[in-house]
Amino acid sequence: MCSKLVIRDRCFNWGQRTYLMGVLNVTPDSFSDGGKFNTTSAALAQAQALVAAGADIIDIGGQSTRPGAEQITLAEELERVLPIVELVRSQSSVPISVDTTRASVAKAAIEVGADIINDISGGTFDSQMLPTVASLGVPIVLMHMRGTPQTMQQFTDYQDLMGEIASFLANQITIATNLGIKPEKIMIDPGIGFAKNYEQNLEILRNLHLLRSLNCPILVGASRKSFIGRILNQPDPKARVWGTAAACCAAIFNGADILRVHDVQQMREVSLVADAVFRGK
Repeated sequence: MCSKLVIRDRCFNWGQRTYLMGVLNVTPDSFSDGGKFNTTSAALAQAQALVAAGADIIDIGGQSTRPGAEQITLAEELERVLPIVELVRSQSSVPISVDTTRASVAKAAIEVGADIINDISGGTFDSQMLPTVASLGVPIVLMHMRGTPQTMQQFTDYQDLMGEIASFLANQITIATNLGIKPEKIMIDPGIGFAKNYEQNLEILRNLHLLRSLNCPILVGASRKSFIGRILNQPDPKARVWGTAAACCAAIFNGADILRVHDVQQMREVSLVADAVFRGK
């Protein structure tokens, strides 16, 4: 694995410490904080708060991907995402990723200041995504999922969960590199909660190290998700911070390089201690 990636003035030295991607949903309907940050002033204030709390990357998304989420139009997604990317960029040099499956959103977002594309479909929803990212020369996160957010919970039948995730990601890495995306600009995400049931989410955290063989930094997004709610018997996603902390600690122990989280300040403390223990840093 390439040991580092430089984005703007930030150096990501993989394996040295855990990096935090702070979630900024500019949607009215995301599962955890929908409607909270979908005005420009609220979104900017939240981005600044995430950076102050220790976020290494801000992940901006305009299309909710919670189970059953409705697909919005391209115009709506552009309208939600671009002004926020532009505004955050004007105020900060923090690396910005854009959570989208559409090549035209990816291109427009990079043009107004974003740095990374985070595609929950691993480049499969839009045939132009990987060629577009290659032409832009930016890093991409390839995630594993099946179906769409509307249908994904019907596709949780696996013969070999980790093997199938690894196989899908390996295939997408090959396609991406063949199209000209540099290997060191590819990150992978096993897709916790995306076409995975309760037991499978736990299995991913337990066996995350099996994805190491793909030689890409591993991103894990377990923050506030329903499997944590089930364990805690906690229906309110915002009240799952301690459970998220345990999941994040497990992810670090098993090889995560980046954690995509809502509660940056708390998870920064978790990662500082977990890194000291597991990485000897």
